[in-house]
Amino acid sequence: MTTHHSSGTVGGPAIAQERRLVTSIPGPLSRELLARKEEAVAAGVGVALPVHVTAAGGGILVDADGNQLIDLGSGIAVTTVGNSAPRVVDAVSAQVAAFTHTCFMVTPYDGYVRVAEELNRLTPGTHAKRTALFNSGAEAVENAVKIARTHTGRQAVAVFDHAYHGRTNLTMAMTSKNMPYKHGFGPFAPEVYRAPVSYPFRDSGIDGPTAARRATELIEKQVGAKNLAAIVIEPIQGEGGFIEPAPGFLPALAAWCQERGVVFVADEVQTGFARTGDLFAVDHEGVVPDLIVTAKGIAGGLPLSAVTGRAEIMDAPHVGGLGGTYGGNPLACAAALAVIETIESDGLVDRARTIGKTMTERLTALQDRDPRIGDVRGRGAMIAIELVRPGTTEPDADLTRRVAAAAHAQGLVVLSCGTWGNVLRFLPPLSIPDHLLLEALDVLDRVFGES
Repeated sequence: MTTHHSSGTVGGPAIAQERRLVTSIPGPLSRELLARKEEAVAAGVGVALPVHVTAAGGGILVDADGNQLIDLGSGIAVTTVGNSAPRVVDAVSAQVAAFTHTCFMVTPYDGYVRVAEELNRLTPGTHAKRTALFNSGAEAVENAVKIARTHTGRQAVAVFDHAYHGRTNLTMAMTSKNMPYKHGFGPFAPEVYRAPVSYPFRDSGIDGPTAARRATELIEKQVGAKNLAAIVIEPIQGEGGFIEPAPGFLPALAAWCQERGVVFVADEVQTGFARTGDLFAVDHEGVVPDLIVTAKGIAGGLPLSAVTGRAEIMDAPHVGGLGGTYGGNPLACAAALAVIETIESDGLVDRARTIGKTMTERLTALQDRDPRIGDVRGRGAMIAIELVRPGTTEPDADLTRRVAAAAHAQGLVVLSCGTWGNVLRFLPPLSIPDHLLLEALDVLDRVFGES
């Protein structure tokens, strides 16, 4: 079960970059913690893999029983630069020694302003920009909608099939999938409308511009552009199944919005900060959104999110209309600045492309041998496989669960997603060394052979 390589400091502390199984998964200490969790934590808070993590770095999670698991989840695309990236550790340590909080809306501080300056510099487009900082992706999405509504004087918001935007009341309305995100939690916020997305695997050859026209014609008929404040879309859908729209879909949507005064909002919560092999996923086709929402990979594991966009749109809300007690917390801002420095100094955009090439080649070869893999898709270190019944496009959620469970038992952290629960997604940290990534793919090969 164990492969030996020298210890290293890839992305964090000196954790040997090797998969190591010394107990079953989960081991006895992790099972003890799970029993405590069930007594102390609300039942609605589930876990995908009940191992008690005690340390992490590079591409490895270490649990309380001494097992070392290969991480292909990155805390759902959060620890893009690693779980304990040296610059992040140093920056947060220095900040926590200085002060932990003042509330930017009471007494501002340099870190918040510097993060805003960096996001204004890095996000697509050369126009004048402004940024506001928040805590979570859902909170940032809500604020993007607030900003768009204020700027346009309109109320309606259009989103897409298979979308995921969060778990608050408004973002649940914007999210497509019922279980587990929406079931029993309504009624939801009004004035949210849904359009068909481009889904190449299931679209029977419909190209991107045609799919965009299908969506905008429906919006025109059912909502009316003059009532529409914003279109909000993930450039590659996350929880919906890592659905990458056909080329031309996003540019056509953005052009339609520009012609009609509709705010085009790119939800880059999961795709942002080098994850897809571009700094932002919209960069792939040169799309410049009016507003861009970021979170997850922005701060190396600390809670931070942002809305960045055109100055005239961002400045529309009245003074005091945006903010929050913890938004732009000093520790998270210090982490974000260190993350940006790490991405730029360590060439992590290129690293994501290399990881994507390796994963796509291996998974495509596996698909050639296994007809249950209907599709391999994604970009950079955001790759997925959709599992179906052979010879069909019928989703196979049972197989997905079996494969994920078998992978977990072999010390491989993988996550599932998709509207039908039939997609395995792979989100390795960009700090993962090559030998671990290759071993993870070897394990996956064996799991499919045995499932």
